[in-house]
Amino acid sequence: MLYELILLDLLSKYILVNHIVNDLVLIGNAKKIRKPKPWKHPQPITKSELEQMRDEFWDTAPHYGGQKEIWDALRAAAAEPDLSQAQVIVDCAGVIVQNTDLTICYDERGAKYELPKYVLSEPTNMIRDN
Repeated sequence: MLYELILLDLLSKYILVNHIVNDLVLIGNAKKIRKPKPWKHPQPITKSELEQMRDEFWDTAPHYGGQKEIWDALRAAAAEPDLSQAQVIVDCAGVIVQNTDLTICYDERGAKYELPKYVLSEPTNMIRDN
């Protein structure tokens, strides 16, 4: 009985240490996010049209799967002009960045999150509102 308890204790410690090491490896391998490459919309759009497209995306995206908390973190990161702050948001939420421009990400459960470029940056052919 004593040996079983010692073995269980050692096994639980091994599992805990292994989990911590795996988490550190994931954090160490986290990709640094960057601004998306410049892109052009098929037809010139205004800032208000872009904002409407973004609002529609963020309103509907959670209905296609994934966790609401991850969608919220991605929205906050996408809206953050400071890349270092956006990185903190993504890292704290546990988002796994596949593409460094945030167009493809995953959560810790393996759910995929695809973000269109229009929620991450402005097109090069945007018409400025008056």
